[in-house]
Amino acid sequence: MQKITTAHSQPLFNVAAIRRIEQTTASALPAHTLMQRAGLAVARLAMALAPHARCIWVACGPGNNGGDGFEAAVHLHQWGKHVVVTWTGAGKNGLPPDAAAAHQKAVDAGVIFVDTPPPDFDFCIDALLGIGGTLDPAREGTARMLQWLDAMATSTGRCLAVDVPSGLNADTGASTVINSAIHSGAARAYIYWARARFTLSLLTLKPGLFTFQGRDSAGEVWFDDLGVDVSDELPSAWLLGEDRVTAPHRLESSHKGSFGDVAVIGGESTNNSHMAGAALLSASAALHAGAGRVFVALLGDAAVTVDPCQPELMFRSPEALDLRTQTVVCGCGGGQSIKAVLPKVLSTATRLVLDADALNAISNDISLQTLLKARSARGYATVLTPHPLEAARLLQSTTAQVQCDRLKAAAQLAERYQAVVVLKGSGSLVAASGQTSCINSSGNALLATAGTGDVLAGMVGAALARGLNAFDAACSAVFRHGQVADDWEHTYPGEALTASRLAATI
Repeated sequence: MQKITTAHSQPLFNVAAIRRIEQTTASALPAHTLMQRAGLAVARLAMALAPHARCIWVACGPGNNGGDGFEAAVHLHQWGKHVVVTWTGAGKNGLPPDAAAAHQKAVDAGVIFVDTPPPDFDFCIDALLGIGGTLDPAREGTARMLQWLDAMATSTGRCLAVDVPSGLNADTGASTVINSAIHSGAARAYIYWARARFTLSLLTLKPGLFTFQGRDSAGEVWFDDLGVDVSDELPSAWLLGEDRVTAPHRLESSHKGSFGDVAVIGGESTNNSHMAGAALLSASAALHAGAGRVFVALLGDAAVTVDPCQPELMFRSPEALDLRTQTVVCGCGGGQSIKAVLPKVLSTATRLVLDADALNAISNDISLQTLLKARSARGYATVLTPHPLEAARLLQSTTAQVQCDRLKAAAQLAERYQAVVVLKGSGSLVAASGQTSCINSSGNALLATAGTGDVLAGMVGAALARGLNAFDAACSAVFRHGQVADDWEHTYPGEALTASRLAATI
């Protein structure tokens, strides 16, 4: 068993792959073995997390996740803990064989079964649904489960979810609460609960634990492989860890040209709007991330020729840039002016990061889309860095549709535009055609502030300028971007992290 941290990348498997692994493994082991191992793992972690708990409540559902809960309850009971189990019942189809055996074992062991949660529990185990269930109000037992989840959410005690928090899609990290139930206080309290909680992922790690609502729901993730080797199954995605970060190695004989040039195009200024700050944030990030030289080409009526706070930045007109030799970061604060420079940028820049207004312009222009798609065939490196709304525009979709399956949306963007895609958000994704997508393990809500996306674009540009391929550049920049926020949270607890501070701290 191990606690999942940001130190190492980990393989992630979707539900379809997990079902195949379960079937293959179960056929080679004595009956009920996997569930027995799972229950023991849950009990062991519960004891480690709450060794002094006076009353442990185990909430069990109608399937195999409930069976894991029964097995855990037996161990905790035998170890002298006061354990109380609530159970939804078997449902119309009865309990699966393994869960039925575990239920009978709990009854025979003298585990206490009650109809309502004990009022004095100080630790609870969520074994209601696991990877296969949805909280559908039309289904028998859902109302009771929602009440129990509400009791967990409003309790001061800690909670351990077995495999996946109930109500979370294991593949996508989206809520599985059917719309008519989501308006209830119970569902709302559970989905957006940010209290101390833990999840023990069994057999494999699941993508949904690390992106979208999964990060809030799962809390601190632990993993037990149950003694099963899954190396024959290809991962559905990877959890991106620090081991994938490629830092620049600076030889003593190197010079400023050794680490590439980054040119940032954006920062439109008009009578009504001044967005130079976005381009300057991106340029500052590229500078601090290790680019040898950084040029800034502001658009519109901007008359900036020097940044007194960052005199290292060199200002040029867009026409004066050497797009063939420079790594171009295009779009940060570009406004409407960005559309005029995009045809040349898309056709000429051999290494290109497209962000913000550049992505919005492309989403509305078929000719620009054609130029973007043609870059791959020419051997040019391209990274798109959309947030969910920009991704939705590029896919002619909605933000809700993108967020409900972020892995799918990122893969669709990568395939459609033949580029590396960084889909920003909680659990940012890196996707590319023909490659297994990565979900970033670093970062926190401190990054939810204006300008941090511009900083990330500059960091990706610096990594490209250093000579990394587009996928590795994106992975390195995304992880480091989040890592700075994690370090800041520990070093300066409670203090805001602005985009300019983020750029300067890289």
